[in-house]
Amino acid sequence: MSPLDQFRAQKDDFFQHDWQSPLTTDQRVGFSGLKYYPENPALRLSIPIEEYPDKESVTMITSTGSAREYVKVGHFSFEVNGEVATLQIYQDSEAGYFFLPFVDATAPDETYGAGRYLDLEPIEGGEFLIDFNYAYNPYCAYNELYEVNPNAVQRWSCPLSPRENYLKVRIEAGEKKYYEDH
Repeated sequence: MSPLDQFRAQKDDFFQHDWQSPLTTDQRVGFSGLKYYPENPALRLSIPIEEYPDKESVTMITSTGSAREYVKVGHFSFEVNGEVATLQIYQDSEAGYFFLPFVDATAPDETYGAGRYLDLEPIEGGEFLIDFNYAYNPYCAYNELYEVNPNAVQRWSCPLSPRENYLKVRIEAGEKKYYEDH
């Protein structure tokens, strides 16, 4: 079993059995696992980012209308199927983790329409490991109760991907949308 397969199996187990799962009790009853693209080695990148000398503070609106502060750290460009794509990397202003929210051309038909996330770790030589095979849906993607009932209380508040991280290319890696067959 590859490390990615192992990660996905552990995530499915967490979603089905853990009390902190984003799934409701009813959703967990018939849960048979999340849907993913097959592993795509071409979308696993070790790449330097172009760091901004003056890092600006950015406010991201969330799915519930609140706001979260991030710092725009830098950007990177990469090639997908012969097209160049550029994404911004953010850092949580309080916790310090690196965050990559994005929407690509697979949304909303194959992936969650509001975007997917990647958590990033710097590696040696000033580079980041950016592995789109680990792209995941925010917790809001699993409980879209407000679409059925506008008066329902949302369980999660998720940052929405900024427009500057909307891609015209397809990122065929990582998690697919949850509600496709549910």
